[in-house]
Amino acid sequence: MTSNGGWRRWYPVAGVLVGIIYGLALRLIATSRIAGPIMMLGYLVGGPYALGFLSVFVVENNRSCRSRDWLFLPWAPLTGALLGAILALLEGWICVVLFAPIGYALASAGGVTGGGAARALRTRRSKGVTMVCVAVLPFCIVPWEGPVFFRLEIRRVESTIDIHASPGVVWRNLARVPPIHTEELPASWGRRIGLPGPIETTLSQEGVGGVRRASFEGGVVFVDTVDVWEPAQRLGFSMRPVRVPRETLDEHVTVGGDYFDVIRGDYRLEPLANGVTRVHLSSQYRLSTDFNWYAHLWTDAAIANSHWTILSVIRRRCE
Repeated sequence: MTSNGGWRRWYPVAGVLVGIIYGLALRLIATSRIAGPIMMLGYLVGGPYALGFLSVFVVENNRSCRSRDWLFLPWAPLTGALLGAILALLEGWICVVLFAPIGYALASAGGVTGGGAARALRTRRSKGVTMVCVAVLPFCIVPWEGPVFFRLEIRRVESTIDIHASPGVVWRNLARVPPIHTEELPASWGRRIGLPGPIETTLSQEGVGGVRRASFEGGVVFVDTVDVWEPAQRLGFSMRPVRVPRETLDEHVTVGGDYFDVIRGDYRLEPLANGVTRVHLSSQYRLSTDFNWYAHLWTDAAIANSHWTILSVIRRRCE
């Protein structure tokens, strides 16, 4: 085997390293806020696309790959960059899980484009210019995207559960929620990725004006002010986070932060036949990003998962 042939085996590794270094560099730049926070389309869309493009472009320029490899080769550097961000405490598992579906898809799209460009471009100059243009793509998007894409939405999520108990029994178990033992909590994907589960809800007084203090795992605490009190029928309250530790939920997904906040909750009890009560739990929340079209898929699902957790505890206690 020639010396050149030996080096050719390492070109895929070089492509992966280029992608990892590029991905981590983007994350560090966003952390410093030199060119805007990480929660921008330029980083979340342009970043993985550029990472995929560059990693495949480097490999294809030196060693011809199968076209299908263009799809999956970018996954290695993206995974490396994400793990590096976690180890460096730049990101938490929740953010990585939320980002992963769109991140891997865009990295593959960038890889396909990068592979095609490497085969189409002939001169060293044109290839160099192309790499530079793609590398700076996120920084070209970030400065102008806010006025075009930013949206502030008030969204509502409702969940229901049927409980074999009277409305009076259900009411006693949801107006106040005594301490919840770990074994009472149902298995859920939300808690697996780090979303805090409920611990206890106290109530200062019955009636409108009462204050519910809702405690969650990880030291998260909400203070809810009751504004609807219809015993055995409806309980409504405004919600305000008073404690959200940084180590529990980082700034990108924290409640009450720049991008997300839960505003109010509402329980409504509907008596059915055969002693069954249908409980409707709804939450209103604010979502404020440049990519609500994607973010709401996760925030809706996370709130529905939180609903399911507390409703399951209430049903178990009532039945």
